[in-house]
Amino acid sequence: MNIKNILLTILIYSTIYFTTSAQKVFTKADSLKGGLTEERLWWDLNYYHLSTKVHPDQKKIKGSNLIRYRVLKSHDVMQIDLQAPMQIDSVVQNGKKLAYQSTGAAHFIELHDPQPKDSYQDLVVYFSGKPRKAKNAPWDGGFSWKKDKNNQHFIATSNQGIGASIWWPCKEHPYDEPDSMLISVNVPKPLIDVSNGRLREVEDLGNSRTYHWFVNNPINNYGVNLNIGDYVNFEEEYNGEKGVLDCSYWVLSYNLAKAKKQFKEVPRMLEAFEYWFGPYPFYEDSYKLVEAPYLGMEHQSSVTYGNEFKNGYRGRDLSQTGWGLKFDFIIIHESGHEWFANNITHNDVADMWIHEGFTHYSENLFLDYHFDSLAANAYVQGVRSSISNDRPIIGQYGVSHEGSGDMYYKGANMLHTIRQLFDDDKKWRNTLRGLNEVFYHQTVSTQQIEDYIEKAYGDTLSFVFDQYLRTTLIPTFTYRILDNKLLYKWENTVEDFKMPLRIFINGEEEWLVPNSKSYETLENLPENTDIMVDPNFYISTFNLTE
Repeated sequence: MNIKNILLTILIYSTIYFTTSAQKVFTKADSLKGGLTEERLWWDLNYYHLSTKVHPDQKKIKGSNLIRYRVLKSHDVMQIDLQAPMQIDSVVQNGKKLAYQSTGAAHFIELHDPQPKDSYQDLVVYFSGKPRKAKNAPWDGGFSWKKDKNNQHFIATSNQGIGASIWWPCKEHPYDEPDSMLISVNVPKPLIDVSNGRLREVEDLGNSRTYHWFVNNPINNYGVNLNIGDYVNFEEEYNGEKGVLDCSYWVLSYNLAKAKKQFKEVPRMLEAFEYWFGPYPFYEDSYKLVEAPYLGMEHQSSVTYGNEFKNGYRGRDLSQTGWGLKFDFIIIHESGHEWFANNITHNDVADMWIHEGFTHYSENLFLDYHFDSLAANAYVQGVRSSISNDRPIIGQYGVSHEGSGDMYYKGANMLHTIRQLFDDDKKWRNTLRGLNEVFYHQTVSTQQIEDYIEKAYGDTLSFVFDQYLRTTLIPTFTYRILDNKLLYKWENTVEDFKMPLRIFINGEEEWLVPNSKSYETLENLPENTDIMVDPNFYISTFNLTE
């Protein structure tokens, strides 16, 4: 896996007001969760076999996780994470029980057998307990223990942010992913479990069944999920860029007719996103859309859905332009994460914008593909009212700290602004596709994404990324018309901000390159000059003439 240390300098100006979250005092527990400890770095994940028995009536689970790993450097202590109230029952390697020391959710296992460099080793962690009940899934997650309209159990997991270790023992850091995974879930009849990957086998055990799902590709921890309910299934095939992709849909029995109508959105999604981003990244594992008792999440090859079979965000247009009602928000947004979050995954939670900024932007690209650029432009401009500029989009590294929720809307608007700078949609599309090809099934840093886009652009963009990702400042284009001259500059920016800008002078396109230190001049303006700044740039404007 790629591990790249990044030194980021946050540019602080007197006009920036940091919120209390930016001043948060981090604890040892934060460092153990979000840091690359010595007990994590010496071994590389190869494979998980997560086996879980679910007891719906008791709201309990019991199981084991076989962890196969490659030794990068000989060591005798391994960090595994599992959060209370879940507990480790035992840890076994080569038939021997191992001792471990715990510091909160971090458990340090003492290995006895030799761990030769480049060898592959297996270790099994047995666990049990009543996992944390989700308080507000998927944002404040855990297990959702619900009942459907027929009083059947309807259960699902969601654990982005809070971590997969809220219910199963794992290496709780995004930089390292298993290359493949088997998920075995035992549930009482007549319930069905749907998890990630392909269904290999259904094992009948009398009063219960075990569903064995195999994931052929690397998978991030929070993408692993259980969905348990009175499901019915229907399928279709999509002829995509890599051949035939089987699409499998799992919904509650009484929602079948609604789903068959609403899920027609899936082929439209695949068509648009394969055009913009390249082939769906998990043909080997299929595409699944699974009804869940909460709004939805981007679980890899097992996207969960709870948008009430409505267009928009539960019937609401986030952009307030009308365009947000032209698609089902959850199908489009959460499926967009298959490219940005599941294919390309951040290697530190501080870079969560890579997941959410690109994926919110995918909604805009869906509209661009199926309607036109005017629809896409209106949508992305419309969500700006939801940007708060409360704190930087990038969080703090090494302590499992996300940046501002602006990573969605502001992140998308930054990307839309960069598209304007490219001023070449073919080149921009090739850049988005190139990201998914070069970083295919990898974990990455913000710096790697910046470097790739900058190289594709052909000139520096560092000041753009610094401005939008690392400060709360909105660039202000300040201008004045004086004696048939246009005087203009950037204000409220990082140092040496020199982003080109498209304006229209009496309807005619003109590119300017303002700087942040002094006024530039455009001479010989026509009489009765009308200046319009391209609204596709996420900036403020200030006309000193008025």
